[in-house]
Amino acid sequence: MTLPPTVECSFPHTSGRRRKSLALPTGVNRVPRVARLMALAIRMEGLIRAGGIADYSAVAQLGHLSRARITQIMNLLLLAPDTQEQILFLACRGRGRDPIRLAQLQPIARVADWNQQRVLWAALTNH
Repeated sequence: MTLPPTVECSFPHTSGRRRKSLALPTGVNRVPRVARLMALAIRMEGLIRAGGIADYSAVAQLGHLSRARITQIMNLLLLAPDTQEQILFLACRGRGRDPIRLAQLQPIARVADWNQQRVLWAALTNH
């Protein structure tokens, strides 16, 4: 099996305590973080199923993340399929905080009943 090509890039490393914010140019929208994490979870699950990556532990090592953080991200796959789709297509934003955070989705993902998840999702998004 062949894996898709990988794009590698480097970022300048700044030493010191302060993190520099990467400002977006005016008029540029960004995809909400939870949408990017949802896409990442789908991609990682696909790689695991295809045999490109052994398990979540290997994903954590490759991504330089803890296994707990990978589990948080992968728990998004426990959401109802229509909720996952809505997360993927959340409206892009320019500046400011995202309206939905991963921490808000974790309790919803722990609910086994998709109908109850939909009720909780609707309450979260005010639909």
